[in-house]
Amino acid sequence: MAMTDLLSAKDIEAALKCVQGSESFNYKTFFSKVGLCDKNPEQVKQVFHIIDRDRSGFIEEDELQLFLKNFCPSARALSNAETKAFLLAGDSDGDGKIGVEEFQALVRA
Repeated sequence: MAMTDLLSAKDIEAALKCVQGSESFNYKTFFSKVGLCDKNPEQVKQVFHIIDRDRSGFIEEDELQLFLKNFCPSARALSNAETKAFLLAGDSDGDGKIGVEEFQALVRA
């Protein structure tokens, strides 16, 4: 499954345009612009599984750093600071990774 099966290409393009600059990533703004906030829990879960590239059931720091590349292969990688802030925001149980329930809560935050 591809992101464009769940989200519109137009919304993906607009969301990525807003985070082109260094240190410009804000997960709340990105989720809103890409249309993820309007998706039902099952659709958000499907997006989670796309981002969970190693199929571990969690999104780890290295997968978060490449988060934007899931939406477009030519998108930039997140900086270390952006990645750490993103992880901190989503890792509610403090285990150093984001599970599917944590990701769903992060999208709804």
